[in-house]
Amino acid sequence: MKISRRNLLAAAGVAPLATRLATATAAAPAAGGPRTAVTTLNGRSLPFVVKEGVKEFHLVAGEIEHEFAPGTKIRAWGYNGSTPGPTIEAVEGDRVRILVTNNLPEHTSIHWHGILLPNGMDGVGGLTQPHIEPGETWAYEFTLRQHGTHMYHPHADEVVQLANGMMGLFIVHPRDPSIGAVDRDFAFLLHNWAVHPGTWRPDPSVMTEFDLWTFNSRVFPAIEPLVVRRGQRVRIRVGNLSMHEHPIHLHGYRLDITGGDGGRWPRAAWRTEVTEIVGVGQMRDIEFTADEPGDWALHCHKPHHTMNAMGHGIPNSVGVDTSEVDERLRAMLPGYMSTGRNGMAEHVEHTAMGHMPGPENTLPMMGGEGPFGNLEMGGMFTVVKVRDRLPDGYADPGWYQHPPGTQARRVETPAEDRK
Repeated sequence: MKISRRNLLAAAGVAPLATRLATATAAAPAAGGPRTAVTTLNGRSLPFVVKEGVKEFHLVAGEIEHEFAPGTKIRAWGYNGSTPGPTIEAVEGDRVRILVTNNLPEHTSIHWHGILLPNGMDGVGGLTQPHIEPGETWAYEFTLRQHGTHMYHPHADEVVQLANGMMGLFIVHPRDPSIGAVDRDFAFLLHNWAVHPGTWRPDPSVMTEFDLWTFNSRVFPAIEPLVVRRGQRVRIRVGNLSMHEHPIHLHGYRLDITGGDGGRWPRAAWRTEVTEIVGVGQMRDIEFTADEPGDWALHCHKPHHTMNAMGHGIPNSVGVDTSEVDERLRAMLPGYMSTGRNGMAEHVEHTAMGHMPGPENTLPMMGGEGPFGNLEMGGMFTVVKVRDRLPDGYADPGWYQHPPGTQARRVETPAEDRK
């Protein structure tokens, strides 16, 4: 069943926007001054209502239509009409009540990953509670005893439900807003998908050889950039609900690793890195001061995780002239291309957006285009855009204009081009 946004909000009992803003905000403090709300890449935070001092949220699990990037859509499962579901933001010390409505075709449950709570609220179907059957609504209620970056996901038929996209972020702000204060606070989840060429549903039986790798269920070039003003302190919260570890690397900066699954670390425990491995089921908080302007790449450092529509076991033709064989095969398979005599870059040079023709509903392998041509990236890749001046609302400022003398330049052309 497809859930419309209007029906979803009505089912969740969410008041009109003006009413919600008049009563509470997603990061409303329990004490002290204002806090920086989290920017969830390609997502949003979940509204709540306050009932007798309890912050009440509503999650609705159901089937949705999801687009990884223009060119590939699937029938996925998620919360409140999206995968990941909306980010839950609350404050240390809050009493929260989370209503969970199951509109899936099978039972489910929901686990609050890393949250300290009574055992009966832990959400493991069959162990700490009966399963939530289709059509039922269950309530989870507990007091938040910590702060940090956490997740939520099912603990029922996990292979299918996680493979279909059921997950979300649960972020608890410190009661004291001066702890870990930043100017920009971003968050995303890492995930992998098996969407076979030409198909419309993820394959939950695949355990290792996935073909789509995502930040918040999007692939580059559809992943939003992280836009910051020069001099700001920036935090990036990363959670991993995929089946691989991911070395997350940011160009141009040394990173302070300031927190993990157990919350914010003491200052003496911070590490300085440029690449941080986020293991399966782990969270990491990464911070830096944005003191160098530019467009800086942020990506998983496994090269095949920055490609879309990945194939496996393809014959290696590097160094081999297959042009005659390719021509004969094209007579039977129009559009056929081998992997390339001189590397796969020839596909970038000779095909639209760097991709040999594929079945319907199949993304280009390297679908990004930058200011100087095809970017040759997909999957787990985006850009941190640091600027001296920005428009209101942190809108995408476009590509960086390098000051004179600060960009690599060609000093010699190939001999054949000089003739």
